[in-house]
Amino acid sequence: MKIKLYGHPFAAFVWKALIAAYERGVPFDFCMIDPDHTENAARIAELSPTGQFPALTDGHIEVTQSNSVIEYLDRFGHAPTMIPDDPDAALTSRMLASVFDSYIAEPMQQVVGEALRPEDQQDSRRAAEARVVLDKSYAWLSARIGAGWANGDRFSIADCAAAPALFYADWVHPIPEGALKSYRKRLLERPSVARVVDEARPYRHLFPLGAPDRD
Repeated sequence: MKIKLYGHPFAAFVWKALIAAYERGVPFDFCMIDPDHTENAARIAELSPTGQFPALTDGHIEVTQSNSVIEYLDRFGHAPTMIPDDPDAALTSRMLASVFDSYIAEPMQQVVGEALRPEDQQDSRRAAEARVVLDKSYAWLSARIGAGWANGDRFSIADCAAAPALFYADWVHPIPEGALKSYRKRLLERPSVARVVDEARPYRHLFPLGAPDRD
C-alpha cells in the first residue's frame, strides 16, 4: 500500500515532509486538504489532534507532526537519510529543526495570523513581539550557519525545516544580508526545495500580506 501524505502545497510544515520525500525518492499519494476534498479534511481531523497537517498513513500506520513524518520517511528510499546516523549529528540536526520550527516558523505564522484576523481584532503588539523573536533568531542562526547546510555538509531534517521557515519569514520580516540570507538562497537552489516552491506558486494569492514578486 502506497504512503498517503495529507496537507496543502502552500503550508510551510507540509513543505518539510514533501522535501524529505523528494530528497529520498519516496513514492506517495498526496491527499489535498481544501474545500474540494472533504473526505481528506475528515481524515486529517482523525489523524491530527487539531486537524493540523501534515499527517501520513501507510496501511495501519498513522503519523502526525512534520518531524515525525520525516523520520518515518527515512525508512524508505535510497538517498542519505534526513536523520544522520551519527548520534551527535542527529541530535544537532533535530535541535536545529526545532529551532527553525519554534523560532522562525512560529513567529512568522504569528505575524501572518495577525493579518488574517478581522481588522478590529488585530493587535500590532503581537506582530511586533513576533518580529523581535525573528530578529533574535536571525542573529543566532547567522552566527552558526556556515557555507554548507544547517548542520555541515549533509542535507538533513534541519534543512527540511529551514527551507519553508526561511522562505516565508523573509516575506514577512526580511532577513538581513549575510550568512542566513545566503543559506536561504542555497536552499532555494536545491531541487527538492525548488520543486515545493513551484508546486505552491498557484496558491500565493492566499498569502494575506501580499506575496512579493520574488522567491
